Order: sequence, then C-alpha cells, then structure tokens
Amino acid sequence: MYDIGRSKRATKAFSFDDIAIVPSRRTRGIDQVNLGWKIDAVTFDFPIIAAPMDSVMSPATAIEMGRLGGLGVLNLEGLWTRYEDPSSIFEELASISDPFEATGRMQEVYAEPIKGELITERMNQIRAAGVPVAGSLSPQNTKEFADVVEKSGMDFFVVRGTTVSAEHVSDAAEPLNLKKFIYDLEVPVIVGGCATYQTSLHLMRAGAAGVLVGFGGGASHATRDVLGIEVPMASALADVAEARRDYMDESGGRYVHVIADGSVGRSGDIAKAIACGADAVMVGSPLARATEAPGQGWHWGAEAWHETLPRGERVRFAPIGTLEEVMLGPSRIADGTMNLVGALRRAMASTGYTEVKEFQRIDVVIS
Repeated sequence: MYDIGRSKRATKAFSFDDIAIVPSRRTRGIDQVNLGWKIDAVTFDFPIIAAPMDSVMSPATAIEMGRLGGLGVLNLEGLWTRYEDPSSIFEELASISDPFEATGRMQEVYAEPIKGELITERMNQIRAAGVPVAGSLSPQNTKEFADVVEKSGMDFFVVRGTTVSAEHVSDAAEPLNLKKFIYDLEVPVIVGGCATYQTSLHLMRAGAAGVLVGFGGGASHATRDVLGIEVPMASALADVAEARRDYMDESGGRYVHVIADGSVGRSGDIAKAIACGADAVMVGSPLARATEAPGQGWHWGAEAWHETLPRGERVRFAPIGTLEEVMLGPSRIADGTMNLVGALRRAMASTGYTEVKEFQRIDVVIS
C-alpha cells in the first residue's frame, strides 16, 4: 500500500506496458501451437473476439470474423438496429473531421429508436452464413429487448457497459436483475466491464459464462478523462483470474472465462493479456484499420454518442489491409497491428507453450 498524503492509501497497479513476458522453456515450432478456444459448446480457432462497436462490426464483418475462425459481436443498439440501411450515415460520419461537429451528428443519428425487428433480422443474416451468432446490449437496454434477444437464437449474448455490476440500484427505473436474467435466458451470457476481484466474483455468481475485464478500450473512449475511472489491465486481469480460481472452488468446478476488454491494441498486448490470466481478448482498434471496417478508418465506442455526457474519443486510423490480413496475415507493417493470430502463435512458440491455458502460467516481469 502507498500513502497518498495523510488520509488516503492506494495499491500499486500495472498496465501491459509495465510488464514483459519471460521465455523460460525450450522453444517450439509454431506448428505445435494450438490456439483453439472453447466457450460453452462452441469452439473457435483462436481466442480473439471482435468488439461490438459500430466502427468495426457490421453484419458483413461479423460474418467474416466468424469465417476466419473467431467471434464477431454485433452492437444491437448501434446504427445497424436503428436503420434499415445505415450505409449513407457511415459515409456521412466518415466525411466529418471536426470533433465537435462529429459528436453532435452522432448524437442526432443515434437518437433514432432501436427496432426489435432489426435485431432479429441482423441475427438471422449472420446465422444464415453458418457462423456463430453474438450480439451485445448495454445493461440499460437489456431488459427492454430481453424477449427479442431470447427469440433471435443467438449463440452468445453480451451485456457490455462502461462498468457493470451484478446489483444495480436506481430510483429512476426497475433495475435489471442480472442473475434472474441469465438464469431465464437459454443462451450463454458474457458480462462486463469489471476490473476488480469482488465485482467479477459477483458476476460469476450471477451465472455469467464469461466476464469482460476492462472498460472497453483505450483508443475510443475517454472514461479516465471524463469520469476519472481507469484500472491498469495487467493488475485487473490478475485479480479477476484469482476470482475465477476461487469461484471454481466455491461452485464445485464451474469455469468462467476471463476476457480482456481494454488496452488490447497490438498483438503484444494480446499475449500479455493471456499471460496475466485471460482466456480470450476482445479487440476493437486493430480491426478499425481493416479496409472493410464500417467506420472507414474512424473508430468510436458506445460512449461517444451519449446524449448528455459524450466521453468517447473518435480516433482516425489509416487502413492497412483486409480483415483477414489484420487477423491472419501476412503482415506488411512491424508495429503489431497485423497478423494478430500469427503473432500470438509465435509468442507461445518462442516461450515453449502449445496451449493457451498453459500460457496463462508463464512468468512475467515488471519492466
């Protein structure tokens, strides 16, 4: 513990930039590395999830992500469920460079109500392509569209917000009873963000199949600047991984997946996230660099269009390649933003690990 003046004490926390992975085994060939990840009854070729952000996930890119071997999650309160065809809106937003004008216009276009029939239509479109189907809502909208979610036949449902707890108290409206919702819904539910041992343990006890650790990504929101909220990811993941282990003992063996959702902008961050205990990672900004990304080089999170307190930073990226090249290579750039899967495979091979679960036990140092 550290003293901050006379009345406040704090612990030291570490980000991915503060740590490094330590090779401690014989090296292996990359052909021996298995990146397969299984959650519930679905197996994926690699442990990477595309974040439910309008700038990176459309029905088409979600399908492509599934075809490549990962999981694409569609934002069910984004433009794709507010408009029959939002293509012209994406074109308009891409043409606006002034940040004040862009925020105002996003507040206008996202004021259009979410339509339940479009949620069903988008999920059916992805399912028809023969890939896993996943959609995301914030806790505020989950209860309203619970019936639509249940009837849409998703493989996974994601409840994602800036901070999510198992018990939300409000005088304005009846809060979502997360435990009852998860119990009644016959679909595995992934919930987050959270960043502490206790909060994640509560979400696990509520029945979550996976918990999202983090607050949704550093490149596209400014929660720290506006709300003062931030938890360095290396420490957050290590704490939640400990909660997962304790919950396994408490529940008699039920395993809850830990998914890093924040500050995962490069392939090295993916390796460090798993080294700190993550089973998988949720990425946004690397995919915003794909030529197929709906944002056309612009990247923004759900906080960016808040009607009264926008706190998202709309970021500009230069397209670097197709979604397949970003995920599977080949890479033409040496900064860790292309061939994410190949880089994780190389990191594991170079340190002597062949399974993702084993890689969670690798040594790390404070750098």
